[in-house]
Amino acid sequence: MSQASDSSKPLIERRSINYIPEAERHGKLYSQFTLWLGANLQITAIVTGALAVVLGGDVFWSLIGLLIGQLLGGGVMALHAAQGPKLGLPQMISSRVQFGVLGASIPMVLVCLMYMGFTATGTVLSGQALGQLFGVSDSVGILMFAGVIVLVTVLGYRVIHVIGRIASVIGVIAFVYLFSRLMTQTDIGALLAIRHFSWGGFLLAVSLAASWQIAFGPYVADYSRYLPSKTSSVKTFLAVGAGSVVGAQVAMIFGVFAAAMANGQFAGHEVAYIVGLGGSGTIAALLYFSIAFGKITISTLNSYGSFMCIATIISGFRGHLEVTRLQRLVFVLLIVGTATLIALLGQHSFLGAFKSFILFLLAFFTPWSAVNLVDYYCISRERYDVPALADPNGRYGRWNIPGISVYVTGVLVQLPFISTKFYTGPLVDALGGVDISWIIGLVVPAALYYLVARRTSVRSSCAEHPARGA
Repeated sequence: MSQASDSSKPLIERRSINYIPEAERHGKLYSQFTLWLGANLQITAIVTGALAVVLGGDVFWSLIGLLIGQLLGGGVMALHAAQGPKLGLPQMISSRVQFGVLGASIPMVLVCLMYMGFTATGTVLSGQALGQLFGVSDSVGILMFAGVIVLVTVLGYRVIHVIGRIASVIGVIAFVYLFSRLMTQTDIGALLAIRHFSWGGFLLAVSLAASWQIAFGPYVADYSRYLPSKTSSVKTFLAVGAGSVVGAQVAMIFGVFAAAMANGQFAGHEVAYIVGLGGSGTIAALLYFSIAFGKITISTLNSYGSFMCIATIISGFRGHLEVTRLQRLVFVLLIVGTATLIALLGQHSFLGAFKSFILFLLAFFTPWSAVNLVDYYCISRERYDVPALADPNGRYGRWNIPGISVYVTGVLVQLPFISTKFYTGPLVDALGGVDISWIIGLVVPAALYYLVARRTSVRSSCAEHPARGA
């Protein structure tokens, strides 16, 4: 689309959860790359990488494990992104094909909880940065950051992409500077030379990175759905996947090195420690600003995703839903308000709770991802009846019992292999403390759903979707 055409789009998004007509499609693949690069070049990704070392891994094998996890999880995430231009719909609405118009509310409720959890953890770290920057308490910083997130989320798609591009530039500059400072303050070669391989530490690193990427799956297509429908699926996959994997791996590499040289000073003071590597005075102020600004992108994505899911759930029970700007504001205030309350209550026990949170979430989202991807690429073969997605009495029905059953089975089959503070399965000790639940949660439901869907032929005659709203 031409620059003039693109600039003519309204600043405040008006389509919400509705199908995006071809005449309103705009944007370029480059913006997908910068959005996801900026979303990952941020403090929470640094902390996630640092966890691999803080929890007992060595530097060398942690880096290898994180890279493998990025590629595996990033591939899953980017396959979801490729659905956006073809369907023109938010990601979770497509779940109505697999679970039914009402049944899709089951994974969507869990997705909303995930979004609020990630928003809360990001708000904790941003509150630390703003507190240091403006000389106020972390709690005041958390409230300040929450106000910014509400504003950007209400504005919607175009503003999110603009901030994503700016955050990418600021993030790259900040990371280049911090990496150069880190290299002058520690012997990287000596850290890489210490190699004590353990399956537990290695697979923890793989799981941390994979879970980071897979967690984007439930909303990644929300940000590619405005691209023209003729946009190449392969190019969409590569643009989104490259941005997300490169951004996250760079951030996590930094986190690994920072934690390895911290001598126990990292946990509880994550932001202050990282900024301290870069200097003091004006430099420190700029770094605090870059950390807070970098969190705007991903925190807005989480809040926006929560809004989309809640609106989708309501529309499933009420039929077609037009969300007014006032209703959008109320939704966002409730979402961000809840996440902010969680952040205020949990800010002093952040690091340990965060690790348990992201790993436990995998049990609920890897089966959804497996079912959604197998259906889209292997069963329906990219052909969805879009109007039927809004009709409980249509071809997809209210509750798709086979799809829901596979999803529940996918969650339950992981329980013996989960290892978190919330819950530890009975087979974890036999595996040396290694958590392989997310692998089970991808493979088993994917194979099971393929067999069930092929046998029942629920959507064998699905036609190409028409270019009109859901």
